[in-house]
Amino acid sequence: MAQTHFTAAAFLALVLLSSSVLMAESGIGVNWGTLSLHKLSPYTVVDLLKQNKIEKVKLFDADPYCLNALRGSGIQVMVGIPNEMLSVFSSSTDACDLWVSQNISRYKGKGGVDIRYVAVGNEPFLTSYSGQFQSYVVPALLNLQQSLAKANVANFVKLVVPCNADAYESSLPSQGAFRSELTQIMTQIVSFLNTNGSPFVVNIYPFLSLYGNSDFPQDYAFFAGTNHAVTDGANVYYNAFDGNFDTLVAALNKLGYGQMPIVIGEIGWPTDGAISANLTAARAFNQGLIDHVLRNEGTPLRPGVPPMDIYLFSLLDEEAKSILPGTFERHWGIFSFDGQAKYPLNLGLGNRLLKNARDVEYLPSRWCVANPSRDLSGVANHMKIACSSADCTTLNYGGSCNGIGAKGNISYAFNSYYQVKKQKSQSCDFDGLGIVTFLDPSVGDCRFLVGITDSSSSNVEASGGQVNFWILILWSFWIYIL
Repeated sequence: MAQTHFTAAAFLALVLLSSSVLMAESGIGVNWGTLSLHKLSPYTVVDLLKQNKIEKVKLFDADPYCLNALRGSGIQVMVGIPNEMLSVFSSSTDACDLWVSQNISRYKGKGGVDIRYVAVGNEPFLTSYSGQFQSYVVPALLNLQQSLAKANVANFVKLVVPCNADAYESSLPSQGAFRSELTQIMTQIVSFLNTNGSPFVVNIYPFLSLYGNSDFPQDYAFFAGTNHAVTDGANVYYNAFDGNFDTLVAALNKLGYGQMPIVIGEIGWPTDGAISANLTAARAFNQGLIDHVLRNEGTPLRPGVPPMDIYLFSLLDEEAKSILPGTFERHWGIFSFDGQAKYPLNLGLGNRLLKNARDVEYLPSRWCVANPSRDLSGVANHMKIACSSADCTTLNYGGSCNGIGAKGNISYAFNSYYQVKKQKSQSCDFDGLGIVTFLDPSVGDCRFLVGITDSSSSNVEASGGQVNFWILILWSFWIYIL
């Protein structure tokens, strides 16, 4: 058997190199979603990122207006490919070439956008999708990798596949394994990631564990200690994040990739819309998470090795998100829709506290409320119309406006609609049941918002740009199959 000999110097160098890798500090980034009814200019958002010294941002698509605003910022970017596009990319190299040309190559170069990752799908193996996207992921990865290589950017831009934590399971972290129906495809994906120098990206949400299970111990979701620690052999887990993270580590180890770098693609805590979704809990969780990760303690299965990066979910509230998972879905931001910090938070990036967005232009200080001189017995349909166009989720059980009474509920719905419609006079009519007031009707923690001006109309045009790109993709695919 051949023997390998190391000199003392070489051994020392190897130890020093290993130590530097293991002790690398996690990067703290944010998810920037754009499903908002009150859209800030993307340039205002980029300025907000820079003010807060946030150097990593994750997008859910390749919105051209967001990317143009990021030009020259020095911020490292992960762009996304929606699940619905995976089918096309899995079968058409032309579509992949076109996408890379339009969304990667055009932004590279001096003064461009520092795109580091492309997220191929978003949680494509989620159990609720029932395997809908499963067969497309690996072919799409291979085709996109080929397109990146053709464009000479494969050494700089890495492909990843953000997975939900439901991709793996176990009653104890050390027994973690990928779901049986995913074992083969996960083996292929992890091998691909390893070959191309990409990390494994996972989204972990202790809040959802608490929200979905009345028996889940609340203190275990946070980082301040628990009376419900989980003992796993010689290891003891004092918070849900470490337990979930090590379940993934064990699952990767079973596939032979126990040392693969891990990035937390989404993690956070909502501030409204449900029991346990409030400012106090969100601050406790996010600050506890940041402090825990930046101490570089790691986890029992990876001592001293924290996640490579963590992307908080999310930067801003998104009032247009689907509430199918729960009404809290519109309230994950560490900033409100207008870029104002919701609570004190030290990101560990040099500022002690969050800094608010600058130069935000608001509509006039006026609100639409229920007319006190009118009979409101026939208001139900008006409220339904208002809340179908605006966000009324804070009125729900557990929400910050849940206790303001029937007339307060009507006023909140009316005002939310009025602000979304940019305070147009007819939008506060409601057949005479609404009336404009210049006195702020906010009550306690229930904030009646004032909208922002339409200075960011380019965001609406960006959606059109995405539609035009879809037309190009469909055209490319049609040419391909002909």
